[in-house]
Amino acid sequence: GVIVVGTEGTYRPFTFHADGTGELTGYDVEVSRAVAAVLGVEIQFEETQWDALLTGLEAGRFDAVANQVGVTPEREEVYEFSAPYTFSNGVVVVRDDYNEISSWDDIEGKTLAQSLTSAFGTLAKESGANIEAIEGWAQSVELLNQGRVDATINDKLTWLDYKLATGADGLKVALETDEGSRSAFAFAGGDEALAQAVTDALATLEADGTLAELSQQFFGDDVSVESAS
Repeated sequence: GVIVVGTEGTYRPFTFHADGTGELTGYDVEVSRAVAAVLGVEIQFEETQWDALLTGLEAGRFDAVANQVGVTPEREEVYEFSAPYTFSNGVVVVRDDYNEISSWDDIEGKTLAQSLTSAFGTLAKESGANIEAIEGWAQSVELLNQGRVDATINDKLTWLDYKLATGADGLKVALETDEGSRSAFAFAGGDEALAQAVTDALATLEADGTLAELSQQFFGDDVSVESAS
């Protein structure tokens, strides 16, 4: 009658403690609560660091992990996964008044603010960009607003979270990648029955609009379905 879900609790806006109340919330947390309600079970969250989540799953500390666990071929060999409840592509962000990037060919020769170790930094380099090395999203936005770089490539979820929090005045998305990431509930290998039950619950939540509503609440957009682009 109880499902134990592992999560970080420090990964805003997916799993964090709300200012003021201190209550555990976030997109992944609220999706988990909605799934438990459909399944008719109580939910118990166990918070731990990211590095300990999947090992805790293997050790039986949790029934599931809800923490934007990306579905990859390597992980699918070890764990069971539900259907994805988050989809995200990469986006090229530019200033509102900048119209020189409308296709990936336009990236060549432009200056992009990127982390040298990220997949998006690799994509920028492969597209022929000049790289201005940065530590993270906040610095890339600062350089963009100062006009010191032409663009930056980052995860769409990061962009949507920033836009919802700040309005993202003066910035826009110029391009979106065709392929992206998928995140789902992770379960111990062989736990196919629970994975299927959660998948069925997610289908119910998609059909009744709950997933879209939660997506809008935390991102201002529906990240529970694949982008049409």
